[in-house]
Amino acid sequence: MLYVVRHGRTEVNAAGKLLGRGDPELDETGRTQALDLANRLGKVDLVISSPLKRTMETASYISDTVETDPRWLELDYGKLEGYSIENIDSEVWKKWRSDIHWAPDGGESLAALGVRVTEACEEAVKISKDKDVVVVTHVSPVKAVLAWVLGVDDGVAWRCYVAPGSSMAIKMGDFGPVLHNFNLTQ
Repeated sequence: MLYVVRHGRTEVNAAGKLLGRGDPELDETGRTQALDLANRLGKVDLVISSPLKRTMETASYISDTVETDPRWLELDYGKLEGYSIENIDSEVWKKWRSDIHWAPDGGESLAALGVRVTEACEEAVKISKDKDVVVVTHVSPVKAVLAWVLGVDDGVAWRCYVAPGSSMAIKMGDFGPVLHNFNLTQ
């Protein structure tokens, strides 16, 4: 089984700010979420993580041994990094939500994120055929994984919520990946 999980909460997430390549640690709530996540998952064979502190810290609750893979990094928000969501210009939001190829200045588009995450997914799902594999990543890559599993446009990112410390489970079937659950927190 392949489990794709979102890291626990940080102070920046809690404040409603865009957090892409910034590198804060988990806050106390995030540490509790990471522990709960590790307890839900139990013993696994392999943990792969984005190299940022919040994902590596979450991964450390799941396993003592963690492989890093930069393809699981969060979306690069460019000049919008650190902005409060309510402070982003409405025209920027409109453009961003209507065009998966649009990227903030100096940042990355949802389509580009989808390409790198799809490549990482196809590798991870092969490994997970006979092992329990956990990928610890961020909100936007989790949404890109959902788009990959369902075979839908990367714009689905705007239509789903991913809780900090949540997990999804994917199994490779005879005809491709099959979503077993999504956004579990208990």
